[in-house]
Amino acid sequence: MAIRKVARLGHPVLRQVGRELTLGEIRSPEIQRLVQDMIETMEEYGGIGLAAPQVHESLQLAIIGYEDENSRYPDHGKQPLTVVINPKITVLDATAQAFWEGCLSIPELRGLVHRPRKIRIDFLDLQGMQRAIVAEDFLATVFQHELDHLQGKLFVDRMEDMTKFAFLDEYQKYWVPGDDSDEGELED
Repeated sequence: MAIRKVARLGHPVLRQVGRELTLGEIRSPEIQRLVQDMIETMEEYGGIGLAAPQVHESLQLAIIGYEDENSRYPDHGKQPLTVVINPKITVLDATAQAFWEGCLSIPELRGLVHRPRKIRIDFLDLQGMQRAIVAEDFLATVFQHELDHLQGKLFVDRMEDMTKFAFLDEYQKYWVPGDDSDEGELED
């Protein structure tokens, strides 16, 4: 397995809509290896999610996972590592919630993004089996952030107020969550 280079803002792969995978492709050694590489890459870069376009593969594939002990997200529980292929999102509660988002493809920057509070994700797993997850609050934001990558979107595209876009140092100095009760932090 290998740690892959993460594509950064400006690379065309981040603006492409990923191609859906066939069942044969999902079960192929190449995709199985890609997923392992993505896991290693996500861990190396300290993320909680990673989409295939971020490692230069324009495919409908993302991974999400984080532990209870995660010091950056101590109040958000645990999400077992989940491989999401060819996902479809259904909004279950459109009430907007705000999180300060960061991205491995946009290092050292944070922006306040409002997204629907509760969603359902229908997808294929790594064996090609149909699965569904209902996600709310922080987890809903994590899934929406990662799955946006599969549509050629980045969190900056979802920002409503560019005055709440900051370098990490300034974010920590001036905007640390807690100033407003409805804001949290996320970095894929």
